[in-house]
Amino acid sequence: MSVQWRKSSHSGGANDQHCVELGRLAPGVGIGVRDSKDPDGGHLTLTPAQFAGVIAQIKQHTDR
Repeated sequence: MSVQWRKSSHSGGANDQHCVELGRLAPGVGIGVRDSKDPDGGHLTLTPAQFAGVIAQIKQHTDR
């Protein structure tokens, strides 16, 4: 199965330093998170629950 990676709409910044891509991995595996500047460098695998927790933490810290 080929993973379709999607670059975050919040990626970018000075010299495009902060580039994150997400990809839905094989069913039952989870969600992949990788650095779009280094697509062959591997990825972090999160379960859907872990990913939801990361998003909740990000929202909590950006809503201040």
